Amino acid sequence: MSNTIVEAKTIGLEHNGRQADNPVSPMFLGRWSPRAFTGEPIPLETLLTLFEAARWAPSASNSQPWRFVYARRGTPAWDSFLGFLIPYNQSWAHAASALVVVLSKATSIPPGKTEPTTSWTASFDTGAAWASLAFQAHILGWAAHGMGGFDHDAARRVIKAPEEYRLEAVVAIGKRGEPAALPERLQANEKPNARRPLTESVFEGELR
Repeated sequence: MSNTIVEAKTIGLEHNGRQADNPVSPMFLGRWSPRAFTGEPIPLETLLTLFEAARWAPSASNSQPWRFVYARRGTPAWDSFLGFLIPYNQSWAHAASALVVVLSKATSIPPGKTEPTTSWTASFDTGAAWASLAFQAHILGWAAHGMGGFDHDAARRVIKAPEEYRLEAVVAIGKRGEPAALPERLQANEKPNARRPLTESVFEGELR
């Protein structure tokens, strides 16, 4: 039995106000996506550590389709990145320490081939990389909040992304702040949320 399962059993499968039905590492219950951030600067070395974790995610044929384009608070690109978020996300993400555009390359060159073909797993693989980044942030005491609410065309122009890249999400990274710093309409939801039971997501033999 692995150490992480022993650790999870030790804490009774409940952590951070969440209840697991099966033994898992408390890391999976502890990580969540806050909106309240302190605005403190994130060292470049820390940000690169998050990208290093993403770098080692699995991908089909090791194609590594993920790309990350970032702006840190206080740098020339920050206002442009904040500007392509929808107003709802701007209302809280303005206090983040970094904003990261997550992209996937829609084509790859399979082993033994010389011409690029459509990569059907690009988004799937990039999701694995984003998850690795998010968990590494949690381990280091930072938080990462992914969002789909942004102007894709404006973001593409700002980061100069060719059409072969799909803009998957924008991630806000920062230190967790106090809920009171958020707009009032967001304060009540500033807590870890639950998940539906496995029985509604996992099936043997066929989808039901």
